[in-house]
Amino acid sequence: MPVTDLLERNHKLYGDEVALVELNPLMKDTRKTTWKEYDLVQQTSPVAYRREITWSVFDEKANRVANMLLGRGIKKGDRVAILMFNCLEWLPIYFGILKTGAIAVPFNFRFSADEIQYCADLAQVHILFFGSEFIGRIESIADELQKGRLLIYVGDGCPTFAESYRELVADCSSQAPLVRLEEEDDAAIYFSSGTTGFPKAILHNHESLSQAAQMEQKHHLTSRDDVFLCILYAGSKAVLLKGTTPEIILDAVSKEQCTIVWLLVPWAQDILAALDRGDIKLEDYKLDQWRLMHIGAQPVPPSLIRRWKQYFPHHKYDTNYGLSESTGPGCVHLGLDNIDKVGSIGIPGYRWSCKIVDENGNEVKQGEVGELCVKGPGVMTCYYNDPKATAETLKNGWLYTGDMAMQDEDGFYFLVDRKKDVIVSGGENIYPVQIENFLSAYEKVQDVAVIGLPDSRLGEITGAVIQVKDGMECTEEEINEYCQKLPRYKRPKKVIFAEVPRNATGKIEKPALRKKYGAEHLVAQQNLA
Repeated sequence: MPVTDLLERNHKLYGDEVALVELNPLMKDTRKTTWKEYDLVQQTSPVAYRREITWSVFDEKANRVANMLLGRGIKKGDRVAILMFNCLEWLPIYFGILKTGAIAVPFNFRFSADEIQYCADLAQVHILFFGSEFIGRIESIADELQKGRLLIYVGDGCPTFAESYRELVADCSSQAPLVRLEEEDDAAIYFSSGTTGFPKAILHNHESLSQAAQMEQKHHLTSRDDVFLCILYAGSKAVLLKGTTPEIILDAVSKEQCTIVWLLVPWAQDILAALDRGDIKLEDYKLDQWRLMHIGAQPVPPSLIRRWKQYFPHHKYDTNYGLSESTGPGCVHLGLDNIDKVGSIGIPGYRWSCKIVDENGNEVKQGEVGELCVKGPGVMTCYYNDPKATAETLKNGWLYTGDMAMQDEDGFYFLVDRKKDVIVSGGENIYPVQIENFLSAYEKVQDVAVIGLPDSRLGEITGAVIQVKDGMECTEEEINEYCQKLPRYKRPKKVIFAEVPRNATGKIEKPALRKKYGAEHLVAQQNLA
């Protein structure tokens, strides 16, 4: 079904129930005017604000956006971009775009001005919605962006180079537009969260988006009693949170009575570190209702989950594997009752199939390492306007992920590493994730990235970039001693103490690390020679 049908269904069934809550603990609400009757601001503290809307208001807002866009000439297949932080306006704008038959194109909030321009051109965007946080970036490229495009500003104090969202939608009809949609219709373009270079534009249809919502409900038994981020299929409430400090996260879980919480690895690490230091105390929060800790977007160190269960022994735990090309996480998932398989990414998700292949595309034997391929209703349609990249990634309906994996005797998949991150040292394949999982269990390690460094004799050697926990000191000798438990060929040959950079989805920016420390290592080798 078209994903917009889920919103319209929830409007009919649960119209007066809360659909979305926006929490901003870092910003005081100073607005004096509201958008018609739909701004339901509730002041909760001198330094925070909270807003909420019901399912009926959510759907009506989306309809207003859709009718405004149709009035501005947007038609089926056109591209409309969104560059905004999490807020109550984001999802109604997104669904309003979809209701016109146009393609929604969310931009990453970390995009530089050059990346915004590049992605707008790549996706051939007709209209761009943007928030107040991005005025500077948009203004610097406004002359180019405005060529054939409409810029719509969402917020107070509209800049002169844009039109005001509030003024444009205020008098538009709240009735659903008469646009026929099919699940095969194009729906969204997402950009790959690569850690170097410009991203690819990934095209998905409505079936792909509906699959993501339905899969979440199946995997985690989500009901309307849950409070969670992925809410459409179950009709449950979603909390949109600005700020990811341990205090902000736990306060939101406590006050909004969240039952399912999505975390990235760095956020979970920060919560555990704050608990270890005594900066936060669990008894200060109401957390009994929190039933599931969900984590993903990158390999999850088993030691992190073991530590988490010490503080939260009653929590169910799940991890989902996925990528933008598969509509995000879920094509492989661990499952709520498989805690004994911590370290695995799990088994094929709802309506998904998996296989592991060698360099020639032949399936490998169970227990052998190869490239993970996935197939299901959430696979992308293509890389937009890039047939060459599409042909390299999509083969006979299978999505070649670029991730190296193996399957154990019970059918569970284990992520070994990114294909491009495998270190080849003296002809031996070394998989960094395995070493990272080992090092992350050391009590002084906050975060770690293992990379290949150029070596004149072996081709590459293993380097470990280690971020030490706040307030602790660690030496190379300690790390080397700890690593004696590893096979000799897996032991890091160089230890670097530094911050581990991660992108917006929590992935380690290994290309940046290789570029920086690889060059330094080459200079050091040359000086020794």
